Amino acid sequence: MERATDPALETRWVTVHGHRRAYRLAGDGPVLLLLHGLGCDSSTWLPVMGRLAERYTVLAPDFLGHGASDKPRADYSLGGYANGMRDLLACLDLDRATVVGHSLGGGVAMQFAYQFPKQTERLCLVAPGGLGPEVSPLIRALTLPGAGVGLGLLSVPPVRAPLRRLLRGLSRTGIPHTRDLDEVADVYAQLCDPAARAAIRAVTSHVIDWRGQRVTMHDRAYLAESVPLCLVWGACDDVIPARHATLARREAGPTRVEIFPRSGHFPHKDEPELFVEVLSSFVDQQPAVRYRKKMWRSALQAHGAVVEDEDEAEDAAPQAG
Repeated sequence: MERATDPALETRWVTVHGHRRAYRLAGDGPVLLLLHGLGCDSSTWLPVMGRLAERYTVLAPDFLGHGASDKPRADYSLGGYANGMRDLLACLDLDRATVVGHSLGGGVAMQFAYQFPKQTERLCLVAPGGLGPEVSPLIRALTLPGAGVGLGLLSVPPVRAPLRRLLRGLSRTGIPHTRDLDEVADVYAQLCDPAARAAIRAVTSHVIDWRGQRVTMHDRAYLAESVPLCLVWGACDDVIPARHATLARREAGPTRVEIFPRSGHFPHKDEPELFVEVLSSFVDQQPAVRYRKKMWRSALQAHGAVVEDEDEAEDAAPQAG
């Protein structure tokens, strides 16, 4: 994992609901909540946090079960993570945020906006989950029976260092489909910890099965029409395909889509200067949305939400016998 060179970006901790949670916090100004991906932690944002902190308050947590946060037997669903982000903002006296989510963090960002629209100003989704079923076979494999035993065997001490060197070496070869193996080596390092491994497999089981992603935003995408939305993807992403961005643009209404030509699954690390430029211009150009209950209700009704009266409900109910 990358290390912070700026003391302001060093890890801090807060205990919420009895669990110690790690986070990085720097800067001043409008709040950016940066949410990392599966098996990663807040250090994934270090290539961009320093520059973003020059203009914004930048908050990057380690999800429960990841990084330096506790790894209890707990709720690792998207909804559970969204609740945790709400509580973290409250503990730090931060009211609202532009939510920036990468991969799994993109799914959490969408869930946060759905559960807590009053606290969501904008959404920036970076190669997010939840926009289509396709996902890397390596991630699907985490859900297979016996995957825990296999990962345990791959994480025994004599194997760890050689396997990480192999992954990092392959990432520098330029061979097709090896670009992101440097980051995979970091994820593998987390999987070597039994508690982290159990947590990551619990997360995976909520959102993916052997066929691919099973959590989707498609049935609620129209609710994002009122929230400024930016999608960032790497053209060379082998984890979640960039074509999901086109589908999201079609379903979520006006959306800014940026495809980084030289990036894989981690565009904020592959092209950090471009990422900072895109995110900053998005925040500058799109006014923060203000939640209005009437607007939310109208959107639900326009897309088929129906409140039945008592007589209709009785008529529709199956009759015994």
